[in-house]
Amino acid sequence: MPETELTLGEIHALARDCLAGNGCDAANAEAVAATVTAAERDGAVSHGLFRLPGYVAALRSGKVDGAAAPVVERLSPALLRVDGGGGFAPGALQAGIPALAEAAHATGVAALAVVRAHHFAALWHETEALAERGLAALACTAYMPAVAPAGAREALFGTNPISFAWPRPGDTPVVFDMATAAMAMGEVQIAARDGHAVPPGTGLNAAGEATTDPAAIAGGGVLLPFGGYKGSAVSLMVELLAAALLGERFSFEAAAADNKDGGPPRGGEFILALSPNWMAAGGPESGADTEAEADAGAGRDWAQHAAGLFERIGQLDGARLPGARRHHRRQDAGPRAVNAALVGKIRGLCEAR
Repeated sequence: MPETELTLGEIHALARDCLAGNGCDAANAEAVAATVTAAERDGAVSHGLFRLPGYVAALRSGKVDGAAAPVVERLSPALLRVDGGGGFAPGALQAGIPALAEAAHATGVAALAVVRAHHFAALWHETEALAERGLAALACTAYMPAVAPAGAREALFGTNPISFAWPRPGDTPVVFDMATAAMAMGEVQIAARDGHAVPPGTGLNAAGEATTDPAAIAGGGVLLPFGGYKGSAVSLMVELLAAALLGERFSFEAAAADNKDGGPPRGGEFILALSPNWMAAGGPESGADTEAEADAGAGRDWAQHAAGLFERIGQLDGARLPGARRHHRRQDAGPRAVNAALVGKIRGLCEAR
């Protein structure tokens, strides 16, 4: 497929200006544009500019409030909730992540409920941000039905991603972000756009037959969970943590309430943050005046212990740490190759208002 090169600054400006021209205020446009740009920077193209038409559709239909002002509520010293106000999730996360990190450092473990928000991005943004603050983190969110539970042929679960990040003082965190489906729907859609087959076991066509044709999966078929019944169980867990636990919508409920504009539905996200200083080292050292001093002292043993595991993994031929490839791509400050038709479509969306 024809591609065009854009600098990271041009990607950011294109996303920000398009969002601002379609109903986002400055704060929300900046939050979403930063998320889109980070995805393109790291090679996670299924969550970069590819998502922008959906963001715009949700703004134009009125489903999403482009001027939402998220509100952080502290339910207890270790439990927080961010009401996204019906806006896009990046704005809610910008408000909630610092508060969650503060609570986790103070109490050892803290959880954040993100509600009334529209999530359309990867989850590594939030877990990596917590790991960069010295915390282990877990995040998950549900979506609209796209995945058939193990043994079934009808979609019930969302792709229901889950992300985990582990802090490495002085180095990039170890981060994974994965759909509990055999493949994320965005990756299937990109494969269909670019004419690539997907691996066996990815999904079924509309007749319930196994297929490697991404167009048949995305156009009336269903995705399958990774690992059969094991992935199906993890996907069920995500439904419960991101919906039932938070008082938000299950995937099938989100679909029933959605206006089908192609943008993200309203839903919840569950984020857990844990301090290795508390869990492994018994809490910040007495006499430490600041969080940084506590991390430098009490955190040293757990960090070295984990580093030994990572070193052993690196010694295995062919093995690499999760997130390593994405972090490597991040070092390249040059332009990124973007699908030319997508860029043209986005520019048209900017000019159409």
